[in-house]
Amino acid sequence: MNIQHHITDLKLVHPFKIARRAVDEFRQVISVEIDGGLGETAPARFYGETVETVQVAFDILDTGLDGNLDAIESVMSELESVLGHNYAAKSAIDMALHDRLGKKLGVPLYQLWGLDPKETPLTTFTIGIDEPEIMQQKVHEAEAYPLLKVKLGTDRDLELIRALREVTDKPIYVDANTAWTPKEAVGKIRELAPYGVELIEQPTKPDDLEGLKFVREHSELPIFADESVKRAADIPSLVGCVDGINIKLVKCGGLLEAMRIIHIARAHGLQVMIGCMIESSLGITAAAHLTPLVDYADLDGHLLVANDPYRGVTLEEGKLILPDLPGIGVVPIEK
Repeated sequence: MNIQHHITDLKLVHPFKIARRAVDEFRQVISVEIDGGLGETAPARFYGETVETVQVAFDILDTGLDGNLDAIESVMSELESVLGHNYAAKSAIDMALHDRLGKKLGVPLYQLWGLDPKETPLTTFTIGIDEPEIMQQKVHEAEAYPLLKVKLGTDRDLELIRALREVTDKPIYVDANTAWTPKEAVGKIRELAPYGVELIEQPTKPDDLEGLKFVREHSELPIFADESVKRAADIPSLVGCVDGINIKLVKCGGLLEAMRIIHIARAHGLQVMIGCMIESSLGITAAAHLTPLVDYADLDGHLLVANDPYRGVTLEEGKLILPDLPGIGVVPIEK
């Protein structure tokens, strides 16, 4: 398997802050090409991966993995033993292999899986933590998007939501990014619920499942896990602790594993959201092909980027519109 890869610096439209991380002004993604198939990953230090660890993984595989690239299941199974917990690296390879196969067969990914592209949901637009007036300005700039996801996890969360309610009546999803204790989460949810907040994502620490369960039992709003769920094997332990889960290709290892997570979550009666890191349209569009299978989409990472190198999934009044080109369906933007 010949893996060509390079690093791209994505410049953000606005500095971006969440509860557990300082302000970012750019993000690095690493893109790959395998026999004409394109893939991308945006590794996160929170999950123990960096651009450097992904590069090392690619260098290992570049000389040590052969076989039938059409048999994506077999290839990815082999990677499980070769790369272990390098899920960000595996997600880029998985994506590139799917793009390659779709191009070879001349069909978009959604058609490869037998999905209806008309069944895509609306996507949220994310408002990062900032001063209230700056967050209000971001809401004004997001006028075209009917759903907002707001990052919280500060000592003034209610103040921030009140400030946003001064300028918008759109539904709001709140993402605390593990910042609250269970008791704090219950109190904050009671304060936030009257302000049109519709769900809460990852209120507590990832491994505090009892805390998640406590929050869910005392919350009038649905509770979703994000950092607490990486792989399909994590789903059973979350039953009874949350109402839904958030999948990200980078943390789970790619499209195949994301599909497994969707089906296992459904089997356990959980709702499903598919989310993203800050990525280019390549990674976002790949994930978007799965959205006919989910309840919620948070696929706006490319909308936060000023120098997106690709054109792919588009939006019509917030609804995801999948490209009908073969494979993932992205087109490089000429500089």
